[in-house]
Amino acid sequence: MHIAVIGAGIVGVTTAHALRADGHDVTVFERRGSAATEGSFANAGFLAPGYVTPWASPDTPRKVLSQLFGREAAVRMVGVPGPALLSWLRRWRRACKPATYARNRDAILRLAHDSLARTRALAEDAQIEYEQGRGALVLLRDQAEIAQVRRGLALLADTGLEFHLVDAEQCRRIEPALEQATQLRAGVHHPDAGIGNCRQFALQLKSLLQADGVVFELQREVQRLEPQPDGIAVYSVTSDMHADSALERGRRSFVEPARSDRFDAAVVCAAIGAPALLSPLQVHLPLQAVYGYSVTLPVRHFEAYPDMGPRAALVDERYKVSITRLGDRMRIAGSAELGGTADDLRDDALATLYRVLEDWFPSAARQGQAQTWKGARPMLPDGPPAIGASGVPHLWINTGHGGSGWALACGGARLLADLIAERTPAIDASAFSPQRW
Repeated sequence: MHIAVIGAGIVGVTTAHALRADGHDVTVFERRGSAATEGSFANAGFLAPGYVTPWASPDTPRKVLSQLFGREAAVRMVGVPGPALLSWLRRWRRACKPATYARNRDAILRLAHDSLARTRALAEDAQIEYEQGRGALVLLRDQAEIAQVRRGLALLADTGLEFHLVDAEQCRRIEPALEQATQLRAGVHHPDAGIGNCRQFALQLKSLLQADGVVFELQREVQRLEPQPDGIAVYSVTSDMHADSALERGRRSFVEPARSDRFDAAVVCAAIGAPALLSPLQVHLPLQAVYGYSVTLPVRHFEAYPDMGPRAALVDERYKVSITRLGDRMRIAGSAELGGTADDLRDDALATLYRVLEDWFPSAARQGQAQTWKGARPMLPDGPPAIGASGVPHLWINTGHGGSGWALACGGARLLADLIAERTPAIDASAFSPQRW
């Protein structure tokens, strides 16, 4: 078949790879001028099944409400929530029931395990060279955090994940550059957790796919999809993402008629842009943009201390902020912001990232060379992404991964390709059905 993939983030690129591996002709549409420029651009980089759990959990509402409007809160509400966000929050609250959470958690963990194995195998087989590493350490500042984490460790033990509860001295052996003056009681070490530069991986995979005949239509924005008896029509225009003004965008859209291309099938991987394409077809996904922040900084080197940064990845449990080593740089990432826009970088969110960096690695970064990023993570209320048939003939969906797109991309792509081929997937697909809504 000739299949259109809409969106060239990490999910779209890996979807194109899985479909091409099955022998399909693939064309990828991307509104930006390059792949992996939005949610895949500067995320934390975790490839760790232990961190891929639904946001909708029994304990989350209490935690969120206790800190929603705090300056250093891990979850923030910006502005007054509108009807769409209020509806999303109601569905999210219902999904926090213990039985629902357990079912969704197990499904996501199975997909994450499968995806991690496929990501590593693909990188080795295709010789994809990208900044990567192994090992993650969750830092616990006090006894209350230890008690809170212990409840979750029992659940992790049931999944077969390897982890170790270690004391402060062992934490500092694992990460020797940790600041001695910062209070530290214990940590949870995940030795097999993966770390990787998502954008580097996506760009190299894109180049390999192009060499194998996959077509990338960059700066082409898909405006609408039109199912037909024997396929689907994709209407696209030259992207206006870099237009200087609304007037310029309006003129461009008016002057240029939409181009129609016919395909045997289409897969929507357009992340936060998916609802606009799906709603006219009466396919309604309750996606909500949950914004995350990151700051990427070069690691400082001194002759007496050749490396002052982290060796792998750390998570500050109190602030839900990660510090990840990516080659000669480190990335500090965190925050979950509801409301607002991707262009509005809030000082309080960035201040929390720098505060955590100063607590653990106060002299490790050359801060004058910071790369600051804010990206939308399209999240469904119950947690699992939407992967599978849309209910409209010839139209498939692979989106809604929240902050776990990188961790679930290769596994989700294979799951979707198997469903399109009418093969039985390696994992149960029912929890990911887009039609559950």
